[in-house]
Amino acid sequence: MTKAELLEKLDFKKGNGLIPVVVQDAQTRETLMLAYANREAVEKTLSTGFATYWSRSRGKLWVKGETSGHTQKICSVSADCDYDALLYVVEQKGNVCHTGAATCFHNKLL
Repeated sequence: MTKAELLEKLDFKKGNGLIPVVVQDAQTRETLMLAYANREAVEKTLSTGFATYWSRSRGKLWVKGETSGHTQKICSVSADCDYDALLYVVEQKGNVCHTGAATCFHNKLL
C-alpha cells in the first residue's frame, strides 16, 4: 500500500480527528509509548521518517526528540484492521519517557 493509499484509509473521524499510535522498539519489541496523531502528523511522519505526533495538551504538532534529542526513526508503520490505530516500529535514540524511563509503561498495576 502506498503512503497516499494508507492516508486515505485511515479513520480519523472516530477519534475526532486523532488516532492512537502505539510505539514499539524495533530491536527489543518493547512497547515504548502511546501517543496521538492527526492527519498532518502522520503525513509528516511518513515524509520525514521521524515520528511526529499531535500534542493534546499543547494543541500542536510535536516531533519526538525535538528538544530532548531522544528521536524516533521510523522503521515501519502499520494500521490495525479498522484503520483507526497505528503501530510505529522505531529506532529509539535515548529514553522515551519524559520521566527519564526507557518506556512510558513502567508503572506496574498488576
